[in-house]
Amino acid sequence: MRTARARIAFVLVLIAALLVARAGFLKYRTHRSRNQPPLVPNTQTINTNLSLPTPTPPLTEPTVTPSIVPSPPENVSPALLPSPQETAETSNPPSATSFVGRLKLIIPVAGVRPDQLIDTFADARSEGRVHDAIDIPAAAGTPVLAAADGEITKLFQSERGGTTIYQLSTDKKLIFYYAHLQRYADGLSEGSYVKQGDVIAYVGDTGNAGPGNYHLHFSISIVNDPKRYWEGTNINPYPLLRR
Repeated sequence: MRTARARIAFVLVLIAALLVARAGFLKYRTHRSRNQPPLVPNTQTINTNLSLPTPTPPLTEPTVTPSIVPSPPENVSPALLPSPQETAETSNPPSATSFVGRLKLIIPVAGVRPDQLIDTFADARSEGRVHDAIDIPAAAGTPVLAAADGEITKLFQSERGGTTIYQLSTDKKLIFYYAHLQRYADGLSEGSYVKQGDVIAYVGDTGNAGPGNYHLHFSISIVNDPKRYWEGTNINPYPLLRR
């Protein structure tokens, strides 16, 4: 009987101890949750590799540089400045028609009439070239005449032109070129000054003219530097010889 009561008393004491322990634990947890600071995100765990969009700069109007218009030189009389007509002539390359009426030429082959001339200036030639001259057919040995007054600048043996002559006009602006000559006139030399109509050579078929194709290849070019007589802008001799 005493043993049963003792066991019951032990069980009750144990239950009471468990209840007291549970109450203490609940009180402790409540107290800690009230006093613990709120959780904040850990900034060290933020992914710093994320790239933010680059802000677009505000649009601005493009800078325009004003064009500079040249002014006439100082201390120059207006009378010495080029007129609008002279400026237009310099900006446009001269043509044969601009010399008609003021350049007096003769046909550079003896006995050939103006109505016998054929305009071959724009005819095509080998290797994509343009003729840039006129051909005046005549019998072999026909005298070749100076088309104008001027200085014999160069006597030259050319692969294409054969026996050739370069003649500079008196104003040093034009070069007259004679090619496929049979031979030069006696006494002709570089530096000689010839008058219009003087015999300077004879018609032939030298160079690439072809055997028996006797004619004078005659061209006119406008030159900037007389010392570079082989360079220049070719103009058509046909309208100048047909006048």
